[in-house]
Amino acid sequence: MAFEGEVWHVRGGDGPVGEILIDDADFPWLSGRFTPGPGYAAVRDLFARELALLERDLDEGRGEWEAVYDEIRRGVSLSSPEGPVAEFLLHVDGYRAWFRWSDEPFED
Repeated sequence: MAFEGEVWHVRGGDGPVGEILIDDADFPWLSGRFTPGPGYAAVRDLFARELALLERDLDEGRGEWEAVYDEIRRGVSLSSPEGPVAEFLLHVDGYRAWFRWSDEPFED
């Protein structure tokens, strides 16, 4: 698929958060190897918390998950090889990351 082999960049206020080398494309989701950058330490705990909440029953913890994910969105940006994307949903677990994105903001 066209996305495989691309490198996407995650950036934050403390510098580059990491890179994602795409190795699987199941559109709209892309996934790949995550290589942490110097800014990852500032958001590592947020990503861990987000995954823990996501794995819980979302009926019980959706508000809490949304609050944590809002912090992630305020703290990082995602760029394709062509440039920044308008909206994304990104998960990072160790050396794996998976995400979906849009050139337009997601609908509520």
